Amino acid sequence: MAMRLYEAYTPGTRNRYIPQFGETAKSKPHKQLICHRISRNGRNNLGIITSRHRGGGHKRLNRKIDFRRDKLSVAGRVASIEYDPNRNAFICLINYVDGDKRYILHPRGIGVGDIVTSSSDASISTGNALPLTNIPLGTIIHNIELKFGKGGQLVRAAGTAAKVVAKEGQLATIRLPSSEIRLIPQNCLASVGRVGNVDVNNEGLGKAGSKRWLGRRPKVRGSATNPVDHPHGGGEGRTPIGRKKPSTPWGHVALGKRSRREGKCSNPLILRRRKGY
Repeated sequence: MAMRLYEAYTPGTRNRYIPQFGETAKSKPHKQLICHRISRNGRNNLGIITSRHRGGGHKRLNRKIDFRRDKLSVAGRVASIEYDPNRNAFICLINYVDGDKRYILHPRGIGVGDIVTSSSDASISTGNALPLTNIPLGTIIHNIELKFGKGGQLVRAAGTAAKVVAKEGQLATIRLPSSEIRLIPQNCLASVGRVGNVDVNNEGLGKAGSKRWLGRRPKVRGSATNPVDHPHGGGEGRTPIGRKKPSTPWGHVALGKRSRREGKCSNPLILRRRKGY
């Protein structure tokens, strides 16, 4: 997808690059597949901020995405490609032959009018969902299940893709976009192809207000705060942090500390950690 480049008419458009959305439809989302989305602004049920720098932004409607792909052996036609404000990937509206309609993630290369299906004997073509046991080695996949019937949990962001590396017994070896290699049961479903909107990483918002439209509030460097607010704060002028390692606002090690819990049940399934972890 092409990017729209702005001339430097104002400081906000000097470095602004946004997608052109040429392949997406301008129609409203399907009414039966949307629901209201309540904004929590990063607060829990007690009103305490648990996720900082959240709040504001434009109102959004939640689209019900079919991550399970459990409409088995029923062909569906791509009716439209739509923008989803809740994710950086596009979504497709699928009209099945039995009259049902569902949203799925938009695979790269799929257009309006193409046919997709979810079945154990489906062809290895972009957009189809199959069990890992029926997907050949070296195939590019996305929307991968970790547990059969739970729905896709891995490789759902725009432009991402995983690869089937090997199969042995009841497990398949998958190389994830983070370079992590892990084992996944072969009865889990995965969709063939790469997620669309691959140019999302080239996007440049151009101004701080664009971030506020997305519901992101400003961040402050720890060294620019007072000592009561952050371990890096205080001092006269630009002073060092005064610690051996950078810290979080709560005093924990910030960079390089492994946060994965030891003894987790899925640790034996991870053959190689992601880079830098």
